Amino acid sequence: MKRIVYSLLAIISFLDLNAQNADEILKKVDQNMSSENRVFESTMTINGKRGSRTITSKSYSIGDKKAFTEYLSPAREQGTKMLKLENQLWIYSPSTDRTIQISGHMLRQSVMGSDLSYEDMMDDRKLTDLYSATVNGSENIDGRNTWVLELNAKVTDVAYAKRKIWIDNERYVPLREELFAKSGQLLKQSAMGNIIKIDGRWFPTSIVYKDMLKQGDGTEFKITSIKFNQVIPEYIFTKAALKK
Repeated sequence: MKRIVYSLLAIISFLDLNAQNADEILKKVDQNMSSENRVFESTMTINGKRGSRTITSKSYSIGDKKAFTEYLSPAREQGTKMLKLENQLWIYSPSTDRTIQISGHMLRQSVMGSDLSYEDMMDDRKLTDLYSATVNGSENIDGRNTWVLELNAKVTDVAYAKRKIWIDNERYVPLREELFAKSGQLLKQSAMGNIIKIDGRWFPTSIVYKDMLKQGDGTEFKITSIKFNQVIPEYIFTKAALKK
């Protein structure tokens, strides 16, 4: 009987240690990936079944509450702007000179035909605020040792109930991720690369997203320049800025 009790206690202690270690790993990932604010320029190459096209943009964000993006090219998308305030999203289209609010089921729609949804673009909250984590093994990816973490949502307002994420165990950045519905269906995959050190943090500047429910070869998102902890004028995060 004592042996059984000791064995149970050992298992419970191991599970507690595992959860603690997983949460600490996730916390370090958040320290790399999150910031008080940032300004970056990027390209988004959409590899659809009918060919590829590249869109460039410049974005500003403060924490996970405010974000503003202006699309710079090609001509068809130039001048289109997106504004996020808390959980609200507006899009301005220069071709119609109209601002519309995206909400409800529309947030699940594709952004400009890419493999990213408006939900993906909007949700920049820390993983530790959204998920509980457990270490589910280790793997080597392209010569890098990783922890494999399983994340389960602890809040209801997330797009993905479960996530599987491969974390570089030296640099604490994700190298690969799988996103699941509550039913367990695989919805999306992503792979991170070109990881560089910026202002003391490791950060992936290339991410390939693949929506598993649509055709095409995925969407490659590349950050061409990025600066953290910048002074960003408050007027940028206003609806008036959409039409400027």
